[in-house]
Amino acid sequence: MGSRGDSASMNTRNEQIEAILDQAEVVLDTGDAEKAIAICDHALSLFPGHPGALFVRGDGLRALGEMAEAAQSYRAAALARPDHASSWASLALTAFEILNITEADRAMKRAIREDPTNPQAWWVRSLLREWRGDISGADRSRTHAAWLDPIGFPLPPTLTEEEIDTLVEECLMELPQSIRDYLSNVVILLEDLPGIGVLKQFDPPASPLQMLGYFSGPSLMDRGEGFTPWSQLPANIILYRRNLQRYAMSRDHLIEELRITLLHEVGHFLGLDEEDLKVRGLD
Repeated sequence: MGSRGDSASMNTRNEQIEAILDQAEVVLDTGDAEKAIAICDHALSLFPGHPGALFVRGDGLRALGEMAEAAQSYRAAALARPDHASSWASLALTAFEILNITEADRAMKRAIREDPTNPQAWWVRSLLREWRGDISGADRSRTHAAWLDPIGFPLPPTLTEEEIDTLVEECLMELPQSIRDYLSNVVILLEDLPGIGVLKQFDPPASPLQMLGYFSGPSLMDRGEGFTPWSQLPANIILYRRNLQRYAMSRDHLIEELRITLLHEVGHFLGLDEEDLKVRGLD
């Protein structure tokens, strides 16, 4: 009788925690990450260290942009249930975004070891290979992730360098002549990815996935009277091709995002801040 009673009690507890976590996931899907986290915290008060509650809590923290805390929650979930590949994969992605490359690599490898068919783990593997300059290896891993889950991890649209150059020229021609005159001394570059030095110029450091473009150098607002476009080293606008491709959901979306990113960085050159750019639809 005792063992049957213990089993029934365990089943009741499992049903209770599953119901709470289902509620948290539904709330998270509606966009209320803070409420979802509160539900997970309640679950953890009832079931301390529960891996499912820790995992969903990590998802909520990611949605809020609290990456360091999200990584901590995913880490706890993975350690509480080491065979759960999704916890390791989510930890790998979040660690990568906060530039903890060593932990990201270890967590990615553990996720693949626990479940070789986990598409997120293979996608993170592509990010890490890309980060290290192994572009062909990154493309192979990304293709494998898309093969495992073509909806969740579709292959990104692409543009050739010639097509991007043409789009940049067309975008610049839409600007007033006075702005184009100043831009004549601004170097516009196309690079695959932002370097760690650029990412660490922000506090906290910018995500290596989220940065689509970057402006460096003095803006027009920073320049004193008597300035001419040739009086100092040129400013730079850099467009990050692989991040733009990853961000876009279609070729048309990629073209539009490239245009928006270019105009966003031109806005920085003109001295506009992020709030100014948001008002103009260039955030």
